Amino acid sequence: MAIGSRLRMLTEKITEDATQLYKMYQVELRPKWFPVFYVLSNGEQKTITAIAKEIGHSHPSVSRIIREMGKKGFVAETKDKNDGRRNVVSLTQKGIDVNNKAQAQYKDVNEVIEDIISQTRHDLWQAIEEWEYLLEEKSLLRRVQEKLKENESKKVKVIDYSPIYQEDFKKLNEEWISRFFKMEAEDHKALDNPQQYIIDNGGFIVVALYNNEPVGVCAGLKMNDPEYDYELAKMAVSPKAQGKNIGWLLGQAVISKARQLGAKKLYLESNTILKPAISLYQKMGFRKVAGRISPYERSNIQMELDL
Repeated sequence: MAIGSRLRMLTEKITEDATQLYKMYQVELRPKWFPVFYVLSNGEQKTITAIAKEIGHSHPSVSRIIREMGKKGFVAETKDKNDGRRNVVSLTQKGIDVNNKAQAQYKDVNEVIEDIISQTRHDLWQAIEEWEYLLEEKSLLRRVQEKLKENESKKVKVIDYSPIYQEDFKKLNEEWISRFFKMEAEDHKALDNPQQYIIDNGGFIVVALYNNEPVGVCAGLKMNDPEYDYELAKMAVSPKAQGKNIGWLLGQAVISKARQLGAKKLYLESNTILKPAISLYQKMGFRKVAGRISPYERSNIQMELDL
């Protein structure tokens, strides 16, 4: 808010002076018209879309300015000779005359601006460009979302599974599977008796606690496979705990535990409609591999992680 307020104050101050400057040089322009006027001043005909893109304004905003300038006789709209479906805008003779008259103003204003820049320790143009670049790369909203997620994730504790979490393991998985697909035989085997199906077979389960409440689970299934040691499976996060980086923390816990157990490669199966999940797996380093025979109907993508 402070940055926006300061920039608005600076803009208002300069705009007030610009209005007086036009009067001083007897140039019949309004400050808000200037970006549109300037891009047309080289004599080219341009569409409103092209003007909006060049000056970084919205199409409706440029349309309003063109209408205002048209009423004063500075610009005219005509059909594009190459494409009769489009209108193009250009300066009228009156606009060209104003542009010629404005050259003296441009020269004087430019010299004054250069003088102001020479008296400052920080180049305003470069500073704004840096901010624009960084915010284009990642918006302020996105950066704060990541900070919130980072802070929330610090409240999450990932622990080893114990039988007291059996119902949570089942409930959390049934919740997401039923939302997108249908429960299958392999699901019931793992969820009804995780101790026997997963842990007694050499696998493990981790549980994510948020404020001491189980909100996420993930398993490492021991595989009887010459290529893979464990399968990352049965990852589930409660909808009420989304946005706290829990999926990432669970995945990292499984990877870490698999490494400790001497694993060289991890395997997983998923479905491409689960875009956030696929994105998470890719972020963790998993890469798509050629399809294998799967016990699940819903599986249409397999991935691996070389540890």
